[in-house]
Amino acid sequence: MDKIPITVIVSVKNEALNLPYCLEKLTRFKQIIIVDSGSTDDTVSIANSMGAEVLQFQWNGNFPKKRNWALQNANLKYEWILFLDADEFITDAFVDEVAIKTQDPNYNGFTIQFENYFMDKKLRYGYGFKKSALFKKSKGAYEKVEEDLWSHLDMEVHEHPIIEGRVGVIKSKVVHKDFKNLDHYIAKHNAYSTWEAQRYLQLKQSKNSHLSLNQKIKYGLLTTGFLPMVYFIGAYFLKLGFLDGKEGFYLARFKSHYFFQIQTKVDSLKK
Repeated sequence: MDKIPITVIVSVKNEALNLPYCLEKLTRFKQIIIVDSGSTDDTVSIANSMGAEVLQFQWNGNFPKKRNWALQNANLKYEWILFLDADEFITDAFVDEVAIKTQDPNYNGFTIQFENYFMDKKLRYGYGFKKSALFKKSKGAYEKVEEDLWSHLDMEVHEHPIIEGRVGVIKSKVVHKDFKNLDHYIAKHNAYSTWEAQRYLQLKQSKNSHLSLNQKIKYGLLTTGFLPMVYFIGAYFLKLGFLDGKEGFYLARFKSHYFFQIQTKVDSLKK
């Protein structure tokens, strides 16, 4: 079977647990690039042993972060770029669909949908997860956020891609399953909530036309103080998260607490 002319970029740091399973699913793509941030585990040796190109990225606190840096500096052999995290695992059905849809000249990008796991359980309910992580390198880039060293996140996590032209949807889902423990999940979202609090205060001082509808709703609810409660009711009751058992409850609580962290950090930073 001919390989698909798409470049896959996987951004990593200390992902030895997730990376082998991620890479073994990518063999049908022609170019695989790992962008590493000084991993101290076996991440780089795993990537090298599995035939991926490895680039080292050291963030200086300013624009660009890891993904935009890769778009600007890596030797990208193909027009279509697929961005993945190490805990995102593609399927054959996904690859088949991508191979067909990226040949359509009417589209410059595609939104990817995810099948989410939490505490090793596949979740069927609650809020879905999607992002526009497949696009033409000549037609898209991640939004620029003026951070000036207030962030410790060297990769675009909450920044959305800005894509020129029509964006479609890949119906086949990507598996999102982190093999790291719950401590890692909590620490990661603590860092994310700090970023979001800083970002919220920044947006209060300037207008940003690239905010998605979900971002506008989220930041709007932050001002009311009801965002944690609204999220929990939506995820656990309206989106039937209770049908996922205790894992569905735990995730809804963790996510609502995440928004509570943002809310309290905003208040703290204001003072």
